[in-house]
Amino acid sequence: MPRNRRKNMANGNSHHNNDSDDDTSNDNASVYSTQSETLNDAYNNNTDGDSTQAEAGSGFEKHEEKLLQAIENATDKSLQTRINAFQVINETLVHHYIPDFIDDRKMTLMDAIEKSVKKGKGAEQAWAARIIPLLVIQLEGAQEINGMMNVLKPVLLATAQDGAASYDARAKCCMALGLLNFLGTDDIGDLLPLMKNFEGIFSGSYLKGDNTPSTANADAAALHSAALSAWALLLTLIPSGDLVSLVNSNNQMIPSISKLVGMLQSPHLDVRMIAGETIALILESGRSHDDTFLDDELPDLIEATQKLATDAHKYRAKRDRKVQRATFRDVHRYLEEDISPEISIKFGKETLLLDTW
Repeated sequence: MPRNRRKNMANGNSHHNNDSDDDTSNDNASVYSTQSETLNDAYNNNTDGDSTQAEAGSGFEKHEEKLLQAIENATDKSLQTRINAFQVINETLVHHYIPDFIDDRKMTLMDAIEKSVKKGKGAEQAWAARIIPLLVIQLEGAQEINGMMNVLKPVLLATAQDGAASYDARAKCCMALGLLNFLGTDDIGDLLPLMKNFEGIFSGSYLKGDNTPSTANADAAALHSAALSAWALLLTLIPSGDLVSLVNSNNQMIPSISKLVGMLQSPHLDVRMIAGETIALILESGRSHDDTFLDDELPDLIEATQKLATDAHKYRAKRDRKVQRATFRDVHRYLEEDISPEISIKFGKETLLLDTW
């Protein structure tokens, strides 16, 4: 299998030029977690050129009173008032970086979030959990993040595993848990049990006993994809040597590649995409320690991802086909040629280049 051709192959792959008219090179940008698109869309819809950067700081004053009222309303007796309050807090934190303001009120916010995630239902739990990643961005410091994790991890985990809670609330709790532990934990002994909990959730999209695709509905699939995404985020903290040992030992702490490959047959786009990216991530991490890692699995992986990279089934929506092909072209190219996609993210005048899974 070709290896280590990342740079000298970057401009020489003519076999990627035979796509259909609705599958041009413009869709070659990989699409990753749909959860992040929500924040990006909200941000872009309220952006006016270069004014946004200034607005993030100096423009906050006109929103301060509204945010203060929302923080107070987050513990109101009225359910709808609490939901509206969390929505206002989310909207404000998406558009404004105000760490000092938030630091002064972090305990009040965490108390409100903990109460709503623990005792609330449905939309209230989901909106409360959505605030947590935004708070992490605002606070940043390790001590603050550890404090948040100590307070919120128990209720987030309980809700994520609660079969009576709404799928959306459970999904938001998974994403919040993943980020909190990614930033606040580096002990593999703490990570593996949580990752096993996540697997207990996304295993609902494994193939059934007769090797047919899961029949999970769209809401359940969204939960499964969120849990798998959080699992994959924590996977990046496991040293590559430990990952190889865990996979080779078959001790079931890490799901088998065959189970993840089975998720590629899911009828739901998000599950297929995140499963494919997770497989690539596992291979990348393992190969950094052992360049023969999972070589026996590669032929089947390449075949499965190639089918998805060229999928033309008309029963899938045109946009879904386009997004799927873009993602799985990247996955297939990595598996076959060891070339990772390169993604540029612009922050004002600065650019962040991502060239690993």
